[in-house]
Amino acid sequence: MMNIYISGSMAYDRIMDFPGKFADHILPDKIHILNVCFNVNGLIEKFGGTAGNIAYTLSLLNEKPLIIAAIGKDYQSYFDWLIKNNMPVEGIKIVQNEFTAGAYITTDMSDNQITGFNPGAMKYPSEYRFEDADFENSIVLIAPGNLQDMIEYAVICRENGIRYVCDPGQSLSKWDGKALRDWIDGSMLLISNDYEMELVMKMTGMDKSGLLELTKRIVTTLGEKGSVILSPDDEAYIPPAKVNGVLDPTGAGDAYRAGLLKAVVTGRDIETAGRMGTIAAAYAIEKYGTQEHHFTYEDFTARYRDNFGNLE
Repeated sequence: MMNIYISGSMAYDRIMDFPGKFADHILPDKIHILNVCFNVNGLIEKFGGTAGNIAYTLSLLNEKPLIIAAIGKDYQSYFDWLIKNNMPVEGIKIVQNEFTAGAYITTDMSDNQITGFNPGAMKYPSEYRFEDADFENSIVLIAPGNLQDMIEYAVICRENGIRYVCDPGQSLSKWDGKALRDWIDGSMLLISNDYEMELVMKMTGMDKSGLLELTKRIVTTLGEKGSVILSPDDEAYIPPAKVNGVLDPTGAGDAYRAGLLKAVVTGRDIETAGRMGTIAAAYAIEKYGTQEHHFTYEDFTARYRDNFGNLE
C-alpha cells in the first residue's frame, strides 16, 4: 500500500452573508477615509485549507493520507472532524500561540465578496521529518501552505528518492523564478490551473517544453472545460464530468488532486488519473464548501462508468 503525504494548509473558512449591497454603503468620494460596518445575517464555519481539502476527498476514496501542516490552538474541532473521517492527525503540528489560519468571507446580494485572511499558524513550518517513511512506497503532494515547508519537503523528497507533486497555486506570489524552477526540478508532476500555469511560465522564463525538462508531466485544470495532461511525447485532453448542478466551484481543484492521486497510488495510467480527478471535482462543486461532499467508493466508480466507461 502506498503512503500518501499531503503538505499544505489547514484553515477554517468563516462565511458570512450581507443582506444588502456593499456599493450602497461605500461612498466613492470618501474612499480615503473608509470606515464601514456590514451587519451580516450570521456566520457559518467550514473546514478548509489545501491539505485538509485534498486529504478529505482521499479519505472518501478509501485512502488514509497523512497531513503534514501546522494548525493553531483552536485545533480541536478540526481534529475531531479528521478523526471522524478516518484521517490520522499525528503529522499536524499544533502551534499553541496562534489561531488556525482563517478566511473571513463576506458576500453581498450581488455576489461581491470581501475577504480577510489571517495566516495564523500557517506562518510556522510544520517541520515533519519523514523519519519512518518507506521512501520507495511513498508519494508527497506539496500544495500551497508554509513556503519553508514547500521548499524543504521538495529537497527531502529529492534526497531520498520520494516521488512528489508540485502544486504551487496561491503561493506563487511568494516565489522568485529561480526558487520556483529549483522546486519543480525533480518532481513527478506539476499541477495548476491555466491562469497559474501562465504565471509559472512567466516567472520561470520557461515554456511548457522547458518545464517538461524539470518535471515528468504537467497537469493543467481548465475549470468547466476539463483538464489537459502534457507529457514529453503526448498531450491528453480530459473532458469534464457531468454534474448535477454547480453550487460552489471552490474546492473543486483540491478534489481533482485527490482523485488524480488515488489513481497514481493504485497504479493506473495518467489519463485514467485525470478522469478520476474530474469525477472527484464534480462531487465537490455540487456542495457548498470544500469538505461537504460525500460518496462511497462504489458511488465513485459508478459515476466514473457513467462518464468514461469501466474503471479498470
